[in-house]
Parts: sequence; structure tokens; C-alpha cells
Amino acid sequence: MIRACAVADLPVGEALRVDGPVPIAVFHTDDGFFAVDDTCTHQDASLADGWLEGCFVECPLHAARFDLRTGAPTCLPAKNPVRTHRVVVADGAVHVDAPVPAVS
Repeated sequence: MIRACAVADLPVGEALRVDGPVPIAVFHTDDGFFAVDDTCTHQDASLADGWLEGCFVECPLHAARFDLRTGAPTCLPAKNPVRTHRVVVADGAVHVDAPVPAVS
């Protein structure tokens, strides 16, 4: 698990990008916190920069839309889902179960 942010730092309706080997977008919706791979599966665009509506995010580049609960695209041009990540809120912080690079 990696710490994404403090709960207080991500208001409802907002998103942030967590940089790493695979960038992750973390969203705070009325239904809670969700995390998905940050890159749209249609073309290289940050979903954290997209438009959030309920549990859906619209890519800012070509308006592909994804369900944050499942990662499934809900319209074209995206055909492939984005990977979702488990989110845990504990001690006032948002944590994401995300890939961590191997230590050499």
C-alpha cells in the first residue's frame, strides 16, 4: 500500500495523480475513494485531469468515459478497461494498493 494523500487534501469531486512506475489517479466521489491507472486506454491522457461525474470519469482528450468502480469503458473511443486499485482509508489518509518497483 502506498499513501496517496490525507483525506482532507482531496475534497469530494476532485482527483489527484500519484506518480510511480504506473501513475495512478485517485478520485473522491460521493460514494467514496476510487483509484485507477491514470492513463486512458484509448490514448495517452491523464484521467486525473478528466471530468468526474458520480462514479465516472471522462478522459480530457477524446471523451472516453470509465466506471471508477470497475474500470470498464462506458463509451467509445475507449474499448479496453483501466486497471482498478483497492483503496483503504485509515488514520485520516488515503492508501492505494499499487505496484511498487522492486528494490535492487
